[in-house]
Amino acid sequence: MFDKFLNNRLIVLYIAPLALGAITVFSFQPYNFTFINFFIFPTLFYLVFYIKKKSKSTYRNKPYKKNFFIFGTSFGFGFYLSGIYWINNSLTFDESFKILIPFGLLVLPLFLSLFWSILTFLIGPYINLNFRSLFFLSGGIAFSDYVRSKIFTGFPWNLWAYSFSWATEIIQILNIIGLFAFNLLVVTLFMTPAVIFFSISKAKKIFTLTSGLIVFFSFYIYGNYSINQNQNFIKSFDEKYNIKVISPNFEIKYDLDNKQILNRFNDLVRYSQPSSSIKTLFIWPEGVFSGYSYEDIVFLKDSFSKYFSNNHYIIFGVNRYDKKKEGFYNALLFVNNNLEIIGEYRKQKLVPFGEFIPFEKKLRKFGLKKITEGYGSFLKGNNQKNLVFEELNILPLICYETIFTEFIQKSDKETNLIINISEDGWFGESIGPYQHFVKGIYRSIEKNSYFIRSANKGVSLIVNNKGEVIKKLNPTEKGTITLEVPLIKNTSKARNDLIFFVLLITYIFIFNIYKKNNVKK
Repeated sequence: MFDKFLNNRLIVLYIAPLALGAITVFSFQPYNFTFINFFIFPTLFYLVFYIKKKSKSTYRNKPYKKNFFIFGTSFGFGFYLSGIYWINNSLTFDESFKILIPFGLLVLPLFLSLFWSILTFLIGPYINLNFRSLFFLSGGIAFSDYVRSKIFTGFPWNLWAYSFSWATEIIQILNIIGLFAFNLLVVTLFMTPAVIFFSISKAKKIFTLTSGLIVFFSFYIYGNYSINQNQNFIKSFDEKYNIKVISPNFEIKYDLDNKQILNRFNDLVRYSQPSSSIKTLFIWPEGVFSGYSYEDIVFLKDSFSKYFSNNHYIIFGVNRYDKKKEGFYNALLFVNNNLEIIGEYRKQKLVPFGEFIPFEKKLRKFGLKKITEGYGSFLKGNNQKNLVFEELNILPLICYETIFTEFIQKSDKETNLIINISEDGWFGESIGPYQHFVKGIYRSIEKNSYFIRSANKGVSLIVNNKGEVIKKLNPTEKGTITLEVPLIKNTSKARNDLIFFVLLITYIFIFNIYKKNNVKK
């Protein structure tokens, strides 16, 4: 029965990898069934070997390496289709965009699957049932993730490291080795059960599986110790700031008149519950004034002064018009109770088609515009320093900028707070908002700073410097969460990707050592 399955080209090259890729989504938020990857990766490893073995016989009617390419494409398509299908919900808000849903469901996952296609095409011919192949394929997958994240597409979504988001103790190692090094080790751990296919003794198989578990158990011990030490540190920490995170759960609507904008403001005030005597930073989401610029809401100045005191500061999202460039930025503003701007951040990582149109001049001829309000693309913000005010040193992030670890790596050494505002209403009641907020947990550990997130129709939360969720509001909830947040000043330098490349080179060295030993034999 099993041989019949393996000898079926349609199953091995198309159906099986597609199914394997699709079910990986259950290892991420909101499901967190991480254990399934211990079955998926070894199966993937064995099928790549089997394709190599049979390509010159069972599949001889097709070119040798083309089989690897097809297999990788099938797996990648399943992985991305199930992992990012929810993006298409944003295309339902405008009738003119519904025609693009097939593109989002088919073309985008198919394009991203090329990372797997190229990976299996290049590495497949070298895979055998041995340790060097295990390290080679694990390193290849992690390197492909790095290339996808840093060089091509710049879309580091659902790295395998994120499947451990529930294991706060284990992921503390991020602060030492960085995201991509941890991702490499995670892939290797998932791959280790493949040793059951190797022609080695039972003792060696048990030793290999045990070694992998011991490595991650040591991460757990380190993380548990680090978290316990941090709890004592936080208790004795004096420098704190009262912060209120507001989640209003507004519907995404444009073309609001002044009365409707004022109604939204009054709702925000009601949720904020400002107390004039308590010094407080209020954080409102990205989309509270949907599609409007700062100049459009200045009529609220008296209302701000009426409800907020000199002890109050507000952060929220709004558009900012640049007269010189004749365009708008998606911005985060830090204002006082008179709606005067104290600090401003302009979004640097814009969402393709959501906030800007690639090849805009050509695509405009077809009447294509960005999904958010307005015809033209947002302007891209330049690299800028943190928002520094009094004792606050804030690393600001808008929407999906939380998925980019490079913001942490390049941030001010004195950063003592990470603030993210987002509009997750675009993704409806899908898994998208849950996958989105998890990235902030990782950023908090990497930077050893509290992470504050205010999301409209998303997950709003306060995460401590060890990635522990202190308070949280789910996408369907509206309200406020409040905390005296410790302003932890960092003394260590943000981790770069050096350790990742050291590990990757080590994997290549191991591959070559095993290869030379096999040649001598």
